[in-house]
Amino acid sequence: MEQNPVWSRRGFLGMGVGVLGAAGLAACGADSSSPPKAVAEVPQDLIDAAAAMKGSAMGMLSQKLYSTAANEQLDASIRKFADATGTKIENSLVQADAGDVVAKIHAEVEGGVARDLAFMTDSRFVAQFHALGDLEDVTDIVTALTAKYGEPCAEAKNFCVFDGKWFAIPYHFIGIGSFLRKDWMQEKGIAPKDVYTWEELRDVCLSISDPGKRRFGWGMTVNRSGDGNGMIEALINSYGGAIASNDGKKVTFDTPETVQAVTFLGDIYTNPKYKPMLPPGVDSWTDTSNNENWLAGVLGYTRNSFSVYADSKTKKNPVYGNTHVFSDCIGPATDKSLLLGQSQGFVVFKGAKNPALAKLVAQYLVTAPALVGVAKEAPGLAMPAWEKVWDADPFFASGDPAFPMLRNMSQQPLPLPTKNGLSFPQKASAGQQAVVAAYVLTDMMQQVVQGTAPAQAVTAAHAKMVQIFSQQGLPQ
Repeated sequence: MEQNPVWSRRGFLGMGVGVLGAAGLAACGADSSSPPKAVAEVPQDLIDAAAAMKGSAMGMLSQKLYSTAANEQLDASIRKFADATGTKIENSLVQADAGDVVAKIHAEVEGGVARDLAFMTDSRFVAQFHALGDLEDVTDIVTALTAKYGEPCAEAKNFCVFDGKWFAIPYHFIGIGSFLRKDWMQEKGIAPKDVYTWEELRDVCLSISDPGKRRFGWGMTVNRSGDGNGMIEALINSYGGAIASNDGKKVTFDTPETVQAVTFLGDIYTNPKYKPMLPPGVDSWTDTSNNENWLAGVLGYTRNSFSVYADSKTKKNPVYGNTHVFSDCIGPATDKSLLLGQSQGFVVFKGAKNPALAKLVAQYLVTAPALVGVAKEAPGLAMPAWEKVWDADPFFASGDPAFPMLRNMSQQPLPLPTKNGLSFPQKASAGQQAVVAAYVLTDMMQQVVQGTAPAQAVTAAHAKMVQIFSQQGLPQ
């Protein structure tokens, strides 16, 4: 098979004693002369369970984290498991925002060449893989982990469970948040708050903007990007609109609430009043643009996974100390933020060559010793998905002032209601996830920016969603 441009091949991580020995370890940057610390950190019950698999191999696919050091720490944890169990594990990165990642992996499953194990963002991908019949039931593993580590993060119970069975194992919780430059606000006499309406946030962003000083308040794009998708959908939800009904089966996008939200957001990008707060080139930003501009100190606000926050902390960027972290804004249909966060979930693909070893690897990587190295390189981006893991290492409890907010987010009672009968999270839907992956929301907003009336753009987007839902086996 030709090398797929989506994958970044990384070779075998930890070949285990007696397989490739020191040569294999040296190839992945390990010091073969150092003592095998891995053995002490891998739970003995997992080592015992893997005894019969010594010398076997498996393939793993990792959703790329926006931190090279965090990806390297994940490799180190995988290598420790391989060293301790005498197995070999090939780990590859996948860029989840490529837009066609589900189709590519599904083709590999159908062709019998898929990796044994992968972790993917549950709210974006698991329902699609499940609808395609690509996933193995992993309820037994989740049940065992629950007995050992307590309850998994709340949102995972919605996005990883179908007909009462688990098809993904919660791995780590992904913090999502909003970030404001509190020093810019203080200069303008604006006190930071924990709760903003979208209108209040827009006005703050305008107030703290100063193009002459390269200060641009509104650091979000509506161009095709995961961050653009997330912001648009969150805003629409807070206004009382949604892609689908609460059961995830029927497209309900074309409503007055959605039109109101799209009108508000479109005004930010088209009204000359707000031009001073828009960074140059924002209409063509990609997924890394707001990260780069935030870290460069030219943005007053951005909404992101905690990757941007993690980068500012680990790289000692002065932006970190000037960051005010808060949850999503509220809208006319909400009294509190609807922000759920996300989690990465381990999935075992149908036809896996070594599913038993894959399930053991997943059970190891959720533990505190395996996760803490990743979390320290990506603080807030890779946090525990399991209740007792939060308490298993002091870093998770006190490593950053934002961590208590993230723990509360991960364990909050769900669903969260709106005033007009919606509840979030809605039932996991392959249709909704496919709509987001197809960038229908960002394309709709681009039409508005280019002059299409919001109501017309919403109606056109609704029609596209109906087509996509039908393609996913949900005829309208």
